[in-house]
Amino acid sequence: MKFALTALLAATLTLPAFAQDKPAPIKALLLTGGCCHDYKKQKDILKEGLEKRLNIVVTQMHTDNGSTKPDLPLYGNADYAKGYDIVIHDECAADVNDPETIKGVLKPHMDGIPGINLHCAMHSYRFGDYGKPVEKGADNARWYEYMGLQSIGHGPQKPIALVFLPETKSPITVGMNAWTTINEELYNNIQIFDTAKPLARGIQFSGDKLGQNNSVTIWTNEFGEKKTRVFSTTIGHNNQTVQDDRYLDLVARGILWATDKINDDGTPKAGYGK
Repeated sequence: MKFALTALLAATLTLPAFAQDKPAPIKALLLTGGCCHDYKKQKDILKEGLEKRLNIVVTQMHTDNGSTKPDLPLYGNADYAKGYDIVIHDECAADVNDPETIKGVLKPHMDGIPGINLHCAMHSYRFGDYGKPVEKGADNARWYEYMGLQSIGHGPQKPIALVFLPETKSPITVGMNAWTTINEELYNNIQIFDTAKPLARGIQFSGDKLGQNNSVTIWTNEFGEKKTRVFSTTIGHNNQTVQDDRYLDLVARGILWATDKINDDGTPKAGYGK
């Protein structure tokens, strides 16, 4: 009896040590709101899906404003990401075009905080003659340089065949199989910067406009002097796609890569999976 009690006490005393060994969760800020998408539902699909897969806490910054100028409270506050490990841009802010506001949105990423960009984030924060390839270093190139790719439009909603690029080795996509989405928008590629690393292309078999029909849909980027890690995908217009396990797995791996919490085989580093 004495031995059993001693063993139980020893086990009890070691519990706090095990708890301390578990790493703190990734702190993610998810930005949603703006034009053309069901962000009310998608913000919760993303939060629940990511927290189910990772040791992560997703904090939502959302607005129900459905215009192309959503009133997200981060605008005018360059410290909006203070205390977070990563920012997930899932806003659609096509007409938020003030250069100083855009500088503020980019400030955390300039300082080294990683970024994730989903779907319409690609078509946000643009001004000037963005219909043509922007010149690197120009004021209206900042957002595109951060993402590593310039896109200005998309074709019709039709299924997109996603093809992972075998020549590009990345823990984000290792072991993932090609799949065809439901009806989705294939974003075009006006230019891809030399800091970007394409991971997958999408083929929609529709249209022949510039950059359409065989576009990069998933990629990584290193941004600025800090070489901030940035992961992006243009997929994710409809709720059915966002809640697809394959999509959520992809975004989860993108977060792990951007925060340097991923193994070469695509699994989370110790303590960051569920």
